[in-house]
Amino acid sequence: MKRKWLCFVLAMLTLTIYPVSAFAADGPTAPDLQIGLDTAFTYLAFILVFFMQAGFAMLEAGSVRMKNAGHVAGKTVLTLAIASICFWALGFGLGFGNGNSFFGTSGFGYGGDSMASSFDSLAFSDVTLNVKFLFQMAFAAVSLAIVSGGMAERAKLSVYIIFGILFSVFIYPVVAHWVWGGGWLATMGMQDYAGSTVVHLTGATAAVVATILLKPRLGKFNKEGKPVIIPGHNQVFTVLGVIILWFGWFGFNPGSALSPMGGFFGYVALTTNIAAAAGGLAALVASWLYFGKSDIPAMLNGVLAALVAITGACAFVEPWAAFVIGIVAGAFTFMTSQWLERAGLDDPIYAFSVHGIAGMWGAVSTGLFATPELVETVGIGKAGLFYGGGVHQLGVQVLGVIGTFAFVAILSFVFLYIMKLVSGIRVTEEEELMGLDISEHGTYGYPEQMKLISESETSKH
Repeated sequence: MKRKWLCFVLAMLTLTIYPVSAFAADGPTAPDLQIGLDTAFTYLAFILVFFMQAGFAMLEAGSVRMKNAGHVAGKTVLTLAIASICFWALGFGLGFGNGNSFFGTSGFGYGGDSMASSFDSLAFSDVTLNVKFLFQMAFAAVSLAIVSGGMAERAKLSVYIIFGILFSVFIYPVVAHWVWGGGWLATMGMQDYAGSTVVHLTGATAAVVATILLKPRLGKFNKEGKPVIIPGHNQVFTVLGVIILWFGWFGFNPGSALSPMGGFFGYVALTTNIAAAAGGLAALVASWLYFGKSDIPAMLNGVLAALVAITGACAFVEPWAAFVIGIVAGAFTFMTSQWLERAGLDDPIYAFSVHGIAGMWGAVSTGLFATPELVETVGIGKAGLFYGGGVHQLGVQVLGVIGTFAFVAILSFVFLYIMKLVSGIRVTEEEELMGLDISEHGTYGYPEQMKLISESETSKH
């Protein structure tokens, strides 16, 4: 009885505050519902892309030795923090703000939807600007996470923080502006639907520059200069990490439609999934032929490489072309990773092969396979070479790859080389041998297991 009276009183208070006439008013209009639906769709995509950081944490931590696992996993949270603050303060404005052909000059210190007039490049969609900001910030964080892989197991944490800030302010946003923010590559019609070039090639190029300047890990190459296998400590983690990333990619690529209307996002999801599956199988077969045994890490990298490649092309190519793009990405990434390692590059998670070389292939592939119908649907660029478009679009894609690689490589080298001269970028030999968990943070990610290993090694001596 008391509960009924309470409900009655609350109902009367509600009618007092909101007159009956308010309930009789017309509901939301069709345009309002459309904006709400598109915004909710994009917000869901943002959540999926944001969650990809969990995949990076599992993949990278599982790919390194136990003594560095906590450090590498922790850097993923650091990546999110750096990208979030830098993108809010300067990156969003530099990347998508109104400006010139090279970078934005407005919209700094992003303050909400009221700043929409500063972002003409994003006005094509009615999704609220706050959600657009979050979605693009998540992409910036993914690009920075790729950089982390190239620095694994021997870079100072302070170096990653400083370079992460510089990358998130002066490198990634500039490339994003070129392609997505109304810059010179956008004017030329470069096709990069969700970031094969902008996100993946940018992060991978910075990663390979860091890898070269840091030099190989201790024990990676023997006296004859031949590579020594340094296996990751937990292959199950890497498998789970790749599954999470594959799952998150359904926000990365289909989410870039920024709307569920018309169902085009479903087509993008289809081509994305076909390529990923083909890439994993192609890399597994390639490793089988090369090693004489099937290699699980190679298969995982094949999946990721194919996802990277199809990221830029997913909205422009037919399913059969997505299959071809995936196969080439998976097999070629495996072969180039082996070649680069034999050439002396110590890339612990093969960041440049998976995200860089596959990113280049993904960018070039639209210049070959983009269909006139899909190009018209997306509204960017022209048809590819194999569909009667000639070499124009292929030339634009190649120019975009070369320009991005050169810009990112030069700026990354300058930043890191100055840091190397001033304070050094690599931990000491003693710190590397004991592991970055203990040398940088004072505790191991696996304290009980590492204690047992330490006691075992001590007893041997």
